[in-house]
Amino acid sequence: MKIGNETDVSDQQQIKTSRQEYTQFSTRYDSETSTIWCWMNPEPRPCMNGRLIDELVQLQQQLTDTYTHQHPDTIWPFRHLILASKIPGIYNLGGDLELIKEYIVNNEEEKLRDYAYKATNLIHRNINNLDLPITMISLVQGQALGAGFEAALSCDVIIAERSSKLGFPEILFNMFPGMGAYNLLARRIGTALAERIILSGKTYSAEELFKMGVIDVIAEDGEGVQATEKYLNSHNQSHNTIRSMKKIRQIVHPITQQDLFDIVDIWMEASMNLSKKDLSKMERLLYLQTDTKNTKNIKENDSTELPRRGDWRKITDVSFPLVTHLGENVSRNRRKNEGRRRNKKMVTP
Repeated sequence: MKIGNETDVSDQQQIKTSRQEYTQFSTRYDSETSTIWCWMNPEPRPCMNGRLIDELVQLQQQLTDTYTHQHPDTIWPFRHLILASKIPGIYNLGGDLELIKEYIVNNEEEKLRDYAYKATNLIHRNINNLDLPITMISLVQGQALGAGFEAALSCDVIIAERSSKLGFPEILFNMFPGMGAYNLLARRIGTALAERIILSGKTYSAEELFKMGVIDVIAEDGEGVQATEKYLNSHNQSHNTIRSMKKIRQIVHPITQQDLFDIVDIWMEASMNLSKKDLSKMERLLYLQTDTKNTKNIKENDSTELPRRGDWRKITDVSFPLVTHLGENVSRNRRKNEGRRRNKKMVTP
């Protein structure tokens, strides 16, 4: 792929193809903080549906491939991946309850297992930072329930606005969160408190979870993006140390893929044993996922603030290395024996 405004036919085709691939989220790149923002916007419901999971896994693979196949002398400027939501007031409302209920009612155990394993694999890749030297950050602005809360927990850092609500309502229909919640909470706050949170079925405020040690940074309402940028700027100089500490954490408190799959198997057995009464209660929560009336009204007057600092390039086409809609390559490739000033000229339009 060429630098500047030159783009060959294959590049144009790649951009066109990529633009068609991702429908459940959009991405933005900030070269100033070396950050990719992933703004989730799942349809038709704000939940961890199968398509969102598949597309996020594909994004993970694309990022990994970019690192793997880059030139040996090139350092691709990507240090942070942030999971956020484009839906005002909602981070993610959990697993796809309509799909889960359908599989249980129709006794389609293998289909349910496939869905659960894919979600768990996504979580595990997040936990391991995609096996890349990056930091995973979740920005919660609103409700994060069930698998949505688990997705936030799978990141290294959780930043939440003060009015955000997070919790695991699964016990209300005689179930438990099976995609890593226990492991991730236990690693942060210990098993006793982790079990208390899971078994309570309670929705906690961001401030409550901050005091427990679940959430790392509290932001004032409407200031989540600024708080995230402040965190990035303050920790960029310590990136090497932070990466080392995460490796130590994995040694002291490892979370393996097999452990997560073993828990999914327990979750599967419990799911297939749910009674009609339990499924009826699940349907009540499904109604909350499906009733997007209020969310839709908010969307029409969407004032969600997207980050605007630094050298922004909208990359909803998600073509890597990062390319603008004009075909400009915006990755700050740093070659040996080349100064930063020359590098900057290559990046800045």
